[in-house]
Amino acid sequence: MKLSYLGIDNTYKDGSISAGDYTTDQHLISKLDFATDALRRWAAKYPNDPQLARSYFLGVLVMRKVYTQPEQQTSWEFTQILVKKYPNTYFGKTAKASMAQGYVEHWYALAEICPTPLPRGVKAQATADPTPSPTPEPGKPYVALITPPCVQPSPAIDVPEPLSSGAHATSPSPGASPR
Repeated sequence: MKLSYLGIDNTYKDGSISAGDYTTDQHLISKLDFATDALRRWAAKYPNDPQLARSYFLGVLVMRKVYTQPEQQTSWEFTQILVKKYPNTYFGKTAKASMAQGYVEHWYALAEICPTPLPRGVKAQATADPTPSPTPEPGKPYVALITPPCVQPSPAIDVPEPLSSGAHATSPSPGASPR
């Protein structure tokens, strides 16, 4: 299924609304990835289409809301295209102004298992402050790694032991009366 630039733009606009402030919804991401693939093919087939700048810009707006590494990197790639290939358009100027304020990519780190609580009376040792985030290289975005809260481990499942060969299961039927 092929999308025109109108289909691509509409997919990005709808995705921007569906994403809210941010998202990691795989269903939405698959739609956006489909539109991104269509945009790349459209740009390869029609490199001088004047509507490409708008499509890239809408792609940046929605990809900035998807907090996964591939979508954040696609947003950075599209921003670079806008700044380099379309610098005199509204979209290129807006992308350049956004970069001048500092470009931040948002990624979620993997959730980790919560630590086991310390026994009563035992105090935790103080830990050193975490190291500050490195300054991004020139021409590279800053990455804000978002750490989700820890996840409680799954409780152990009690599996009933098998009956011995001579034992019979005795469970009263629902309508049975006691003897």
